[in-house]
Amino acid sequence: MSAVFGRRAEMGTVLSGEETPIERKTDHRRASPARSAASSGASAAEASRVKDQIRDEVLARIEPSVAVRTAFPDLVAQIEVLVGIIADQRHLLLNREEQRTLADQLANDMVGLGPVEPMLTDESISDILINGPRQVYVERRGKLELTDATFRSDAHVLHVAHRIAASIGRRIDESNPMLDARLADGSRVNCITSPLSLRGTCISIRKFAKDLLNFDRLLEYRSVTPNVAKALQIAARCRLNIIISGGTGSGKTTLLNAMSQLIDPGERIVTIEDTAELQLQQPHVIQLETRPANIEGYGQITQRDLVRNSLRMRPDRIIVGEVRGAEAFDMLQAMNTGHNGSMSTIHANSTRDALARIENLVLMANVSLPSRAIRGQIASAIDLIIQIERMRDGVRRVTELTEVVGMQEDQITTETLSAYQYVGEDADGSLRGVIKSSGIAPRFLPRLNYYGLKEAFVAALASGEEAP
Repeated sequence: MSAVFGRRAEMGTVLSGEETPIERKTDHRRASPARSAASSGASAAEASRVKDQIRDEVLARIEPSVAVRTAFPDLVAQIEVLVGIIADQRHLLLNREEQRTLADQLANDMVGLGPVEPMLTDESISDILINGPRQVYVERRGKLELTDATFRSDAHVLHVAHRIAASIGRRIDESNPMLDARLADGSRVNCITSPLSLRGTCISIRKFAKDLLNFDRLLEYRSVTPNVAKALQIAARCRLNIIISGGTGSGKTTLLNAMSQLIDPGERIVTIEDTAELQLQQPHVIQLETRPANIEGYGQITQRDLVRNSLRMRPDRIIVGEVRGAEAFDMLQAMNTGHNGSMSTIHANSTRDALARIENLVLMANVSLPSRAIRGQIASAIDLIIQIERMRDGVRRVTELTEVVGMQEDQITTETLSAYQYVGEDADGSLRGVIKSSGIAPRFLPRLNYYGLKEAFVAALASGEEAP
């Protein structure tokens, strides 16, 4: 068990100043008082003051560079010993249970995310939202819940943000008050601090899904109906160019991951993301991730740079995690130049809004094209738009499948292939609806026929069905 205390930690010392050696076989907690500050009649404020005093002294005696390399259980055990020693030396009242709890908190502060560290391992939680030191929300099953987790102060929250930034070689402070990062487990993190945030430091964590969701799981979660799932599987298999549209947290990336599982394993796929979230299971996948500018403002690599570079990598498909800027133009160019089966997501409230947003993003590329030419590019590039929505009962549902038909005069024409229609609400608050099919034959049926799946697609959308 590596010693983590003091500047000569490798020699098993405790105090950076006094350098008192740890006697490994001696239980230093025996002399610690068996009573807590609370049980001795002290106020809650006094108990908090005692713990803060011990916490500050422990942090001053620990060598951080050794702590981060120590196994977490060993680190907790060593900190617990040190907490007992300090409590004895300072005649502070802290019982063993409080020592053990404080040691666990300190270990999470040093190598984890403090009070929210246990939430990272809770599989029922999908998002962790820290709104300053006194308010921590989590999302479970599509619903936000206020937790009892708190930080000691805004400085404590900022300390966690600093550690996240340092792990990727960046910083967050008043001169750089925003940060996008990824944790070691793949979870996506956004941090924002003062002066931009008036509530102090706020941290938003989108947890990395350890279990890959396929269409069987989406059916179980009521996100799709059997017929819609069949249609989406065929669309992915037959190399349609697909845009998944929806709001924040609506499940766009999850659906994209599920659809990507139907890609032929013999295809070469290039994925492009700001923060890597896609979990493709095919054997031939190249993952590209953007790079922010360094402290001096140089070295930034954007999604547009990566899309352009990917065209020279001989991809069969290009998957852009989320289109949010000028890379929309290059993505359309790729779809129009033989890279069928490309997919991406976009933030939009409807399928029509998604088309308008793509047009606006193309204009950000400063291309000297009239609006009609841009719309023509969009109409010829995109085959299918899938709208997904997180509804008020917390369930994320595919609500619409829309085909991009072509151009009529200066406007893009679309046809709704199927749509979710609200019917009512059950006693438990779950929404009930039906999937209405238009019965229209889409223009991409020849592509489906080429893969031998035309009849299966038509049958899947031939009639409506009750949505779960």
